[in-house]
Amino acid sequence: MAQSFDLIVIGVGMAAISAAHKCAAAGWSVAVVDELPYGGTCALRGCDPKKILRRGAEIIDAAQLMRGKGIAEDGLQINWPDLVAHKRSFTDKMPDTIEGGLKENGITTLHGTARFVASHTIEVGEERFDSRYVLVATGAMPRPIDVPGGEYLIDNARFMALENLPQRILFVGGGYISFEFAHMAARAGSRVTIIDRGTQPLKAFDPELVDKLMERSATAGIDIRLGATLQSIEKTSVGFAIVGERNGTEQQWAADLVVHGAGRAPAIDGLELQAAGIKAGPKGIAVNEYLQSVSNPAVYAAGDAADTIGPPLTPVAVFEGKVAASNMLKGNHKTPDYRGVPSVVFTVPELARVGMLESEAKDAGYDLRVKFTDTSGWFSNLRVGEHCAAVKILVDKATDEILGAHMLGPEYAELINMFGLAIKLGLKASDLKTMVPAYPTVGSDLGAML
Repeated sequence: MAQSFDLIVIGVGMAAISAAHKCAAAGWSVAVVDELPYGGTCALRGCDPKKILRRGAEIIDAAQLMRGKGIAEDGLQINWPDLVAHKRSFTDKMPDTIEGGLKENGITTLHGTARFVASHTIEVGEERFDSRYVLVATGAMPRPIDVPGGEYLIDNARFMALENLPQRILFVGGGYISFEFAHMAARAGSRVTIIDRGTQPLKAFDPELVDKLMERSATAGIDIRLGATLQSIEKTSVGFAIVGERNGTEQQWAADLVVHGAGRAPAIDGLELQAAGIKAGPKGIAVNEYLQSVSNPAVYAAGDAADTIGPPLTPVAVFEGKVAASNMLKGNHKTPDYRGVPSVVFTVPELARVGMLESEAKDAGYDLRVKFTDTSGWFSNLRVGEHCAAVKILVDKATDEILGAHMLGPEYAELINMFGLAIKLGLKASDLKTMVPAYPTVGSDLGAML
């Protein structure tokens, strides 16, 4: 006889953890299951370990920017094995820590591959479990690249586990993963190439700032080839021979490592969704505004596994998990609020955005006040020697409300949160100008940006 629960959560990443704890705290019987170590992409294979590895690149770049300004960086270099060991000091303990926290809250922890066998029933190994509700929070996986030799591509998880970085690295795709890891690898001494089939990488970000980031990337030794499509990868005695096409002409590259940075897809293929009558598509499980499956009311989805308008970011997954839990507990009454959610590419320096792009705001019919400012000469950037920094702020002329903020520069990943709060609360540009900041800080630049 199958064991029964009020809620079973498939996947144990951030969306799953937030929902499981919320429902268990309300007195529900809850189980979680994952075939991978508990923690999900962010804690184990994404945001957190990536940010630890980035620290090495930050230090190298900071020293280079201060060359001739009081710092002699001769001999300073990244010791990659030591940096990876530092990263593991965080990631290695996370699965047990997370599982311990779940168990302390009375949540049953299961390990294995889950699949649906009925509308309310899943199977893990040879065991079956029934549940009033099931939350699918399985996250995402690298999007398949179907080319000869595609099996030689490594993903973000394997990159961050490398004991040593090879001399030549080629990244496929022009998204977050490629740019962030390319900036790390270049500062660690690797020769780095990014190929992207589009005419502009990082399409979710302001094109003017992306152009500036590409120029800054070039000064770090990163070779970016746009309009280049991957055709094949062949293993050779000295690495890999990569063939692509660019502007109708065959292109060839040689590398010791080829990294998949060409996007991710919902990790739902092995769940046997059809057995539970769950509709899904390329963007994930089809859900209504309450994150409930449109075809099986017992099933909810959150994070990258759900087809929503929310950006694929960990904080979004967390609050979607909480929204789904609230709707399961109390009936459908709450919808996700995606206003004011910032997004950051952790290159060196970082590229950040919140709210609308300029093109989106114009298409929506807003009468815009657009303020673009090159901030490279401002004190906060002069202090650290940074020569590449700029911001673009979009304000509705009719209401003085901030519609979008786009930023490239040191510490702007922190400052973008202020603009996110302003957008979420509907604050006006004049409201932010009245703030009296600590000085001298990067935050003290906020008023002048408006």
